[in-house]
Amino acid sequence: MHLEYFQMVDRITSVDLAAGQLSAQSTVPEKSPVFEGHFPGMPLVPGVLLIETMAQASGFLIMAANRFTAMPFLVGVKQGKLRTFVEPQTALDIVADLDHEGSGYAVSHASIKSDGKKICDCQLTFKTMPFPDDKFAAMIVGRGRELGMPGDFLPGS
Repeated sequence: MHLEYFQMVDRITSVDLAAGQLSAQSTVPEKSPVFEGHFPGMPLVPGVLLIETMAQASGFLIMAANRFTAMPFLVGVKQGKLRTFVEPQTALDIVADLDHEGSGYAVSHASIKSDGKKICDCQLTFKTMPFPDDKFAAMIVGRGRELGMPGDFLPGS
């Protein structure tokens, strides 16, 4: 997890399109410039970055479902619940479930747990659009590979 670069997911651990689910993991870094302001002397992951973590896991699930032919852009957050604080070095288990994908939109429900304890969850809505160009698409596919996206969900597989 690189908070300052919005790289929130460390690795994809499983993708089950039949169940419409992706699981991922991440570990909050010990130090980050984000913690200098949130909060000095009491570093906590901002809630908005936890939502972004769930959105990124959901985004990879949506791209796996469409074989990386379209990019999901977050357009809505509903029923978000932040249940506890997240400190540096916390190991996170992220699960995204696909509720709907089609007609240019996708809806997921995502959650984050640590040591089996629910940290947060929400419903997320995405607008899906073609990648702006081949170079950008290749970068996103490369990121998916780095995170462990199974090859059968990537283009050309």
